[in-house]
Amino acid sequence: MKCLTIFLLSVFLALAENGAVQEFTKANNLFTPAVYKQISLTKKGNFLVSSLSAETVLALLQSGCKDETAQELRTALHLPDDKETVESAIKSLLPKLKGSDLYTLHTANKIYVKEDFSIKDGFKKAAAQIYYADTDTIDFTQSVQAAKTMNSWVEKHTNDKIHNLIDSNLLDQYTRAVLINALYFKANWSSPFLLAESGNITFYKTATDIVQVDALRHFEVYFNYYECPHLKAEFLELPFKGNEASMMIVLPKERDGLAALENQIENVFAPMHTLKTEYLNVFLPKFRIESSLNFKNILKNLGVKKIFDAKEADLSGVAGKKGDLIVDEVVQKTFIDVSEEGVEAAAATFVLIAVPESATIESPKNFIADHPFIFYIKVKDTIIFAGRVTDPKH
Repeated sequence: MKCLTIFLLSVFLALAENGAVQEFTKANNLFTPAVYKQISLTKKGNFLVSSLSAETVLALLQSGCKDETAQELRTALHLPDDKETVESAIKSLLPKLKGSDLYTLHTANKIYVKEDFSIKDGFKKAAAQIYYADTDTIDFTQSVQAAKTMNSWVEKHTNDKIHNLIDSNLLDQYTRAVLINALYFKANWSSPFLLAESGNITFYKTATDIVQVDALRHFEVYFNYYECPHLKAEFLELPFKGNEASMMIVLPKERDGLAALENQIENVFAPMHTLKTEYLNVFLPKFRIESSLNFKNILKNLGVKKIFDAKEADLSGVAGKKGDLIVDEVVQKTFIDVSEEGVEAAAATFVLIAVPESATIESPKNFIADHPFIFYIKVKDTIIFAGRVTDPKH
């Protein structure tokens, strides 16, 4: 059986929102909690996922799927019912995924094809013109060298943050193509956490398991904030420079409240929370997460089964006839580093909003992330990354 292997990769990603991509944005924001829930059922501890990275590369795949195989994939991804609509949104979206003087942003797609294996012109055209995916031939039977070549491309397009995405043991004489999506984003905080204000806080992994962790601290500043009585959680928005992107911290009110919050994960990510400017002291642990996720199992649990079944898979839009190709593996690696690094150097440029000395102010409210919490990163209301922190030192 010939196999098509897909690798997903992401570090950070941002989306520009306009009319042409609103459906895709909505689909992604519905896909995010579904993916998060599947991961949280089996994975303990910290994790990070980019459902948007998966959405992008699997949208590329659906351009080569036919009939029920394509429909099953689009349904699980919450995408529109026809590939033309999907491709129209992607074609409008990807050119806007470029960095600026406010942040660094890079996205790239790549297809590696077995030597002497013929991809259909229609799929190759869609890959090049819609997904801006370059295509190269490679000898998968030379698995170690092939993996090295592809991993070098990954490292180049992620600023050397992701290594060894592709395991040479997954490549063999049956591999026909590898699709890769690489995403990288870096930004400075709009209101920098100054190094002089960093310190340690006590973090309650559980009621009895306590650790001391490095923390970022802000005193007497304004941030968007919301306390949700239904979810019993606090929402804190930390904007990046330019205010086009931000990180949301979702902190359960109770130290052991993460499980209850995750049971309502659809509401955590829903655009229903009315944030208001609040005068705060903020204590946030530094954290760094590297995750490796088996997206094949996630997709199967979300109802995507045909692309993995030799009797059912119809990838004839990619090559050959129905049953000639199946999807063999879907893997994602992600990376995030949350600290004051890269922020201090730009601190002199930033302006902190302060209360006038003549104003009468109340004491600031304390936001202390000293127990497990959920976080997500969004750009213009589009969730691009999500994860949880249960142990900042792990």
